[in-house]
Formats: sequence, structure tokens, C-alpha cells
Amino acid sequence: MIRINLLPHREQARLARHRRYMAMLAVAFIAGVAVVGLGYMYYDGRISTQTERNNFLKAENDKLQQQILEIEKLKTEKQQLLDRKKVVERLQANRAEDVKVMDQLTRQTPEGVYLKSIKQNDALLVLNGYAQSNARVSTLMRNLADSPVFEQPLLIEVKAATVGLQRLSEFTLNVQITRAVEDASGPAAAKKPGAPQ
Repeated sequence: MIRINLLPHREQARLARHRRYMAMLAVAFIAGVAVVGLGYMYYDGRISTQTERNNFLKAENDKLQQQILEIEKLKTEKQQLLDRKKVVERLQANRAEDVKVMDQLTRQTPEGVYLKSIKQNDALLVLNGYAQSNARVSTLMRNLADSPVFEQPLLIEVKAATVGLQRLSEFTLNVQITRAVEDASGPAAAKKPGAPQ
């Protein structure tokens, strides 16, 4: 019987399989490294792009914040200018007020009524004086109510007083000065209907 030694052939086949296995393992390792490397580069590129976008948005937000601050500053300046304009308009509208008040007081004060003091607190006049009778005080109040310069006369006090040898009525009277007010339509309009402008 012939004996054939197959050990070298098996050894060669085993070495060939081992080499193929190692080659496949190396190819798999290289492919895995390549996939990981490509994935890293892809995601690194995505992160860089997103970082650039975020930086761009942050810069644009900063610009918008600056613009908003400038707009707020302009709004404040505009409001200050409007307030100044209103003050000037109010002063312009009321600049002749004292003259009108004194003129109307002399015109509306009936005979027999004497004013001893006039005090003004903004739009309120406090009149102190003497009258020959209570009826003359009533006439003064009616005249002031009918005047285009005054409104809402209010009698605070009437008391008997002696001045020299005369017995008179001493009175204290409050009256409002009619002032121009701003309405929604624009320039000033008088508070009191029928008031001259």
C-alpha cells in the first residue's frame, strides 16, 4: 500500500487560509478605518458649517440689537421733542392768558363789588373781595359763568364785614380758567363751547 504524506499540503492550505483570513481582516480593518474617517470628516464638516452659521446668526443678532438700541434711542429723542413741542404749544396758547383774565375780571365785576385779592394756582383763581349785598355776589358768579375765559365759579364763603362805616359782605370765590386742551384731531380746542379762539 502506498502512503502519501498530506501534512505539507494541509500545512500549505492552512497557511493559505490564514493568509486569506489576515488579508480579509486587514481589508475589513482598512474599510472600517476609512468609514470612521469619512464619518468623522463628514460630521466635522457639518459641525464646522453649523458653527459658521451660528457665528453668522450671532453677528446678525448683535447687529439687530444695536439697531434696536438705536431705534429706542431715537424713540426717546422723538418723545422728548414731542414733549418740548407740547410745552411750547401750551405756552403759546396761554401766553395772553393773564391779560384776558384781568380784562374779563374788570368787565364781569358788577358795580358794588370790590376785589381785594386775586390768587392764581395753575388754572384756579381764588377771589377775595367785598360786595354791597349777597345779590351782587350772585351777579358776579353768573357773569363769570357766562364769560368765555372762566368756568365753574364756586362760592366758598360769605360773611358780614364792616369796612369804615359801611356794612358789606366779604366773600371768597373760586373760579376755573378755561384753557385750551388738546384733542385727538390735532391742535388745541377750547374746553368751553362757544369760547372765542
